[in-house]
Amino acid sequence: MWPILVGAATVLSLSLGLRQSLGLFMPPMTGGPQSIGISVADFTAAVAVQNLAWGLLQPLAGACAARIGFRPLMLAGGALYVAALVLLASAQGLLAVVLSAGVMIGASLACTGSALTLSVATRVVPPASRSLVLGVVSAMGSLGAMVAAPIGQSLAAAQGWRWGVGGFAVLALIMLPAAWIAGRADKVPLPKPAAGSADGDSARQVLGQALRSTPFLVMSGAYFVCGMQLVFLTTHLPAYLAICGMDPMLSAQVLGMIGGFNVLGSLFFGWAGGRWNKQLLLGLLYTARSLVLAGYFIAPPTPTSTLVFAAIMGFLWLGVAPLVSGSVAEMFGLRWQAMVQGVAFFSHQMGSFLGAFGGGLLYTALGNYELSWRLGVGIGLVAGLVQIMVAVGTPPGEGRGRLVPA
Repeated sequence: MWPILVGAATVLSLSLGLRQSLGLFMPPMTGGPQSIGISVADFTAAVAVQNLAWGLLQPLAGACAARIGFRPLMLAGGALYVAALVLLASAQGLLAVVLSAGVMIGASLACTGSALTLSVATRVVPPASRSLVLGVVSAMGSLGAMVAAPIGQSLAAAQGWRWGVGGFAVLALIMLPAAWIAGRADKVPLPKPAAGSADGDSARQVLGQALRSTPFLVMSGAYFVCGMQLVFLTTHLPAYLAICGMDPMLSAQVLGMIGGFNVLGSLFFGWAGGRWNKQLLLGLLYTARSLVLAGYFIAPPTPTSTLVFAAIMGFLWLGVAPLVSGSVAEMFGLRWQAMVQGVAFFSHQMGSFLGAFGGGLLYTALGNYELSWRLGVGIGLVAGLVQIMVAVGTPPGEGRGRLVPA
């Protein structure tokens, strides 16, 4: 079990860590002597395409995993990730940026991101420890940004952004052996379908069940807002700090801080999801995250306030993953978990598209991020409160989880 879990966590760590750190290269690519003639809106459009491709392909990747196994998909995703970063490092204009940072990385994330890697973890652990193990894997998956961001920023500062992206490509190579080891999960047999489980149904039947489930639909809608907030930050926070005159290295420190506190948050919410209502915890998490966003952007940033903000946001960042994965497994079983989770994740990525591209459009039109963060806070509070109300009002057995500690 443990080699499989470590392999899945390594794939998740690198795929998310490298992707979250791409915003470091936006300032030099869009301005200054290293610019390749693209604007901030162009770069954010590429990130938006990435999220759109990831979301569209995730349900398909999940369905394929149920048929051909996890190993082929994760290996293909890792190889595509390396190729995409090599192409980005040699980009001379918008087309190469959109193709590499957008389409190719988006497709590779569908095969190496949380939907598949957490499904691998779910497959190989017993139900009693599932939520905690999902939190542990998510926590290990949070370490990628702590490694990637400082390396990328240091190489970019010393040799230029192309060397920084090249360093990312070298790191991405580690995903290949990790994916091979994680693929051993294909040999683990599924447990016998329990009464009421969707494991014995077809993909179409399970999708129909999911789209008729109010708790699942509300969870997916709130997941949209999650994606919008997080990708807005990873894409635009480096530019926001540059506008405010902060040291460029602060952006890398922020991403590293987020990754570090991600570990604590993932462990906590993985543990808490095994004891309390997962969907209620999601609602509380989204509400808290929105209040923290408001508190940070109301006042001008300082290095100290930015690092404190990054620490709190990091704690609230990837804790969503074990809660959503655990909820999907409880509601729909293990066989089609990656596919159903991919459907929810499609909603997340539509929000990511809006956070990246919408934030860039508003900045281009207004010259600041004021309206962007206000919208993100307002929509986040509404989503969190609706998630809480539905979780409290859903009868047991319909994805609500347990109300009291086990």
